[in-house]
Amino acid sequence: MIRRALFEDRRDAGNRLAERLSSFSGRHALVLGLARGGVPVAAEFARHIQGELGVLVVRKLGAPGSPELAIGAVTASGGMFLNTDIIRELGVRQDYIERVSERESAEARRLEGRLRGSTPRPGAEGRVVILVDDGLATGATMRAAARALRHEMPARTVIALPVGSGQGCEEVAEDADETVCLHTPEPFWAVGLYYEHFEPVSDEEVRRHLQRGVAAR
Repeated sequence: MIRRALFEDRRDAGNRLAERLSSFSGRHALVLGLARGGVPVAAEFARHIQGELGVLVVRKLGAPGSPELAIGAVTASGGMFLNTDIIRELGVRQDYIERVSERESAEARRLEGRLRGSTPRPGAEGRVVILVDDGLATGATMRAAARALRHEMPARTVIALPVGSGQGCEEVAEDADETVCLHTPEPFWAVGLYYEHFEPVSDEEVRRHLQRGVAAR
């Protein structure tokens, strides 16, 4: 069992990431927090490195009859990652994948619009982009985010995580130029168990962080 939490809260996790990635300070990096839990981490991280804050919404694709089991993930902009091993093992049909992908992509677009309001997400082309979440288990959502970002042609893509499974962190590294995962405990338990405080993040909290980010530009 876990003897102690690694982080006090998401803000603490953002501070720790900023210490590790201080070399990005002052480089006008675009810091994208994965909604919703990754945004408070990204906001604190962006504040320390003087980066520009944005949000990226990723939706899990649940397995037939077991929605908590991810067979992949999609983003609002159409980025997708599919776990072919699980899909093959479960015998998931292509028509199911297409149907659930369309539904979750639409939901991702609705949520991203609700979170950002009238403020467009900052452009990524030619910039250093740092993708941040509060933790990683399978890596499906982060891989979908990184693959969606490719189409925006960033100069460099960095994945920054406070904690994650060893296997998950190794696999997401395939979709980025650099991956930093501060802690990879084995065995790996649920992400929330590595935080002293891990309350759900509301839409309002995400909007508040984004508005502060705009005001700080």
